[in-house]
Amino acid sequence: MLTFDVATRWIDRWDRQQEGYLPDREERFTALIDAVEAGVGRPDPLVIDLGCGPGSLSARLLDRLPGARIVAVDADPLLLSLARAAYGDRHGLRLADLDLREPGWSQALGLDRPADAAVSTTALHWLAEHDLRAVYAELAAVLRPGGLFLDGDHFSSEDTTPELARLERAIHESEERRRFAGGRPEDWREWWDAIAADPELAGVAAPRPATAAHHGSESLHLSTHVEALRAAGFAEIGTLWQRGDNRLLCAVRP
Repeated sequence: MLTFDVATRWIDRWDRQQEGYLPDREERFTALIDAVEAGVGRPDPLVIDLGCGPGSLSARLLDRLPGARIVAVDADPLLLSLARAAYGDRHGLRLADLDLREPGWSQALGLDRPADAAVSTTALHWLAEHDLRAVYAELAAVLRPGGLFLDGDHFSSEDTTPELARLERAIHESEERRRFAGGRPEDWREWWDAIAADPELAGVAAPRPATAAHHGSESLHLSTHVEALRAAGFAEIGTLWQRGDNRLLCAVRP
């Protein structure tokens, strides 16, 4: 059994390794939560967190909106175990062990009313395009009219605006050289290796192959998401916040 202290220690370390490569991560979280608060029009929204990982975004949403109900979805058993140990007793949070690539995940949520918003950060680009389209189609069916979808991630514009994409990439590479001049922080793979070696997590974490949690990085292009959202029936699709290719994409269900 994971303890609260062990789980929060590893979630803190997760946040640090994420922030090493996403220095604007907290700013993007804040912008996303600002949009939820401004867009749902009620203090007790029902929110779906897609690819919630260890619950970093869900916890921050509840800090700001304690009246919210959040259904946080992921398929990784270790990350969900961390979330349950750290946040499982948070009022308003329900964790759902579901694979977004499996049809019917939205009905398996067992929602008692249409959701006001769905959110995600740095997760959905790992889906293949056909899976992404299916996820957005199911999502549209469980959001209320006027409901929001908010996704914070790196979205490349290379397939639509090659010169702007070249400049975005150049700025990003220059920024990385400055940021990592003194050495790179712990990365995603190193975090997984370290948690697998922790004796306090024996039986919970195990060494994982490189593809264990991520099955590809196929939906990187902004246009892929915009076109999939449009095909699912979303309207007013656009970027609410941006730094380089790090964007907060928003879509509204009509």
